[in-house]
Amino acid sequence: MASTAGVRPRPGLVWYNGSKAAVIIASKALAVELGPDRIRVNCINPVMGETALLSEFMGMEDTPENRRKFLATIPLGRLSTPQDIANAALYLASDDAEFITGIALEVDGGRCV
Repeated sequence: MASTAGVRPRPGLVWYNGSKAAVIIASKALAVELGPDRIRVNCINPVMGETALLSEFMGMEDTPENRRKFLATIPLGRLSTPQDIANAALYLASDDAEFITGIALEVDGGRCV
């Protein structure tokens, strides 16, 4: 599990951004290394979701006004949900994704576009 922060970093989260970028590149490197053994490695990059850490990731209090600012950066206009992330994981684990390896799947409502 990585984050959109590993692709499109936000100010004030340098170490979080960097750690998520490391997960992305490690996943790609493992995909190359383990591919000959038919082991697929992918990661998921969710956008911010409604969790107990939302205020910390926003870098400010979670108020309706501040939330609107963040939602304005997500073209589909909402935060991620656990179901969004679960759906992505289920897809990557399914037979439909048997030829997919080394990707960082952004589950972000278009934020990284």
